[in-house]
Amino acid sequence: MNEQNNQQHSGFLAMRPRRSALYMPGANARALEKARNLDADCLLLDLEDAVAPDAKAEARGQICAALMQGGYGQRELVVRINALSTPWGGDDLAALQQLDPAARPDAILAPKISSCEEVYTLSQALPDGVDLWIMVETPAAIFNIQALAACAGDSKLRCFVMGTNDLAKDMQANLVPGRAPLMTALAMALMAARQYGLVALDGVFNDIADEAGLRDECQQGADMGFDGKTLIHPSQLAACNDVFAPSAEEIAQARDIVAAFAAPENAGVGVLKVNGKMTELLHRDSAARRLAIAEAIAARREGR
Repeated sequence: MNEQNNQQHSGFLAMRPRRSALYMPGANARALEKARNLDADCLLLDLEDAVAPDAKAEARGQICAALMQGGYGQRELVVRINALSTPWGGDDLAALQQLDPAARPDAILAPKISSCEEVYTLSQALPDGVDLWIMVETPAAIFNIQALAACAGDSKLRCFVMGTNDLAKDMQANLVPGRAPLMTALAMALMAARQYGLVALDGVFNDIADEAGLRDECQQGADMGFDGKTLIHPSQLAACNDVFAPSAEEIAQARDIVAAFAAPENAGVGVLKVNGKMTELLHRDSAARRLAIAEAIAARREGR
């Protein structure tokens, strides 16, 4: 690669695969144990929706114990806490703050966030080395989405997670195949995330038995540009990982594109024909990103 291509490619080298982000109920100790061997890029250890009020304290203790025990390999660990406005959110944060630094999660996921003030409050409360992810699941969040994304510049905010069930409820919209009622909100959140360099994860697919429907919705999210999708059951992992990973053909084409622009005879050239297709510098950049994703997926599989 020439210097410019090297710089472009190296900017993606720290990328983590986030094809699949699986919610795991914190009240289910067996599920937390099973998660150590699931093919999920990210585990969302849940203290919120998946946990009944009378089980919150037990779930908090079990998640902290699981984090201290470790054994999750290269999987990204994120704890979804309860909102600070609830009786449990403050205790959730305090418990995570008290963990040994080596046992802390990679991030916390905060629900029902709609203002920059909430982002900054949470960022200041998080321990060192713990990022902030937020649920985008209310009309207020959608109307404030650009301001929320801009907070990434001076806070710990790193990721938008679409809460499509809650958003549909508040909109009084039906969850239908193709998700037409939600497309405006999904696109607005995704564009804001891209403008400010945030990761963006699509919402869940509710029908566990409908693999074809899941695959279609994963493909829709991937086509839109989401980094991955949140999931509610381990049986959804294989289809999600497959759809959000570059195919062998895409990887081969990406390598050819990067190599073509890196060739000395093409130095300074802005447009090339690669494998019969007109290819511009913007395609080179997309190809470099695709290769970095493929490398990150391979590294996770190898346990690096």
